[in-house]
Amino acid sequence: MFVSLLKRIAFYALIIVIFVLSVFPLYYAILTSFKSGTDLFRPDYWPTAFNLANYVAIFSSRTFVRSLINSVLIASTVVGLSLLLALTAAYALGRVSFRGRSLLLMTILSVSMFPEIAVLAGLFEFIRWAGIYNTPFALIFSYLIFTLPFTVWVLTAFMRDLPIEIEEAAIVDGASPWVIITRVFLPLMWPALVTTAILAFIGAWNEFLFALTFTSSDDQRTVPVAIASFTGRGEREIPWGNLMAASVVVTVPIVVLVLIFQRRIISGLTAGSVKG
Repeated sequence: MFVSLLKRIAFYALIIVIFVLSVFPLYYAILTSFKSGTDLFRPDYWPTAFNLANYVAIFSSRTFVRSLINSVLIASTVVGLSLLLALTAAYALGRVSFRGRSLLLMTILSVSMFPEIAVLAGLFEFIRWAGIYNTPFALIFSYLIFTLPFTVWVLTAFMRDLPIEIEEAAIVDGASPWVIITRVFLPLMWPALVTTAILAFIGAWNEFLFALTFTSSDDQRTVPVAIASFTGRGEREIPWGNLMAASVVVTVPIVVLVLIFQRRIISGLTAGSVKG
């Protein structure tokens, strides 16, 4: 009994430590975002001020607002294209039998194993040749390269688990493959779709290297690059309050989104892991 109690205490203590280590940076950023002046350099761990000056400053900046809009539009477009392309690919890889299917799926997944820096030079030359440098299309194209493999993999695993009797009944009724995908499978795949949509959005939202390399003007840059520009000056001149406020604006909506859909995310990620 005593040993069991100690194990339980140790387990919950470990959970508390992990929770604190995970949440504390965001918590401290939120606290700092409401400070100004010399209060920024005073280490307080409880709310002592509630000053919205930093938030007013960043939303008064045309560059930051424009970067925020760019991030929303680019990330949303990437999610939409990823789901459309991955859904049709998942149907072919998960429901249609053909030679080399497994090899093709592994090849698609292996694309995401390359680090961004490894393909940066080649992508840069291609984007310049295509004439889309410093446009949203450059980021959408480059993000899709790393987003599609993951979305195809998750949706294919989920597609394989759907009962074949449903598809056979639709075929008997004269449904075409597109009707089967959109009218039969799509309503059953919401957990996997939500999972891939959120993770693809987060990946496109947080991406920095491509956004920094493939854009050159403030009007085309995304939020991570805009936030990094805050630090492009001497340490004493860095607007730490504005930097923390911008970080909170970018981070908190994503955290809330994940918390709302956490059950569907777990369900989608575990699709295909259990057979029976």
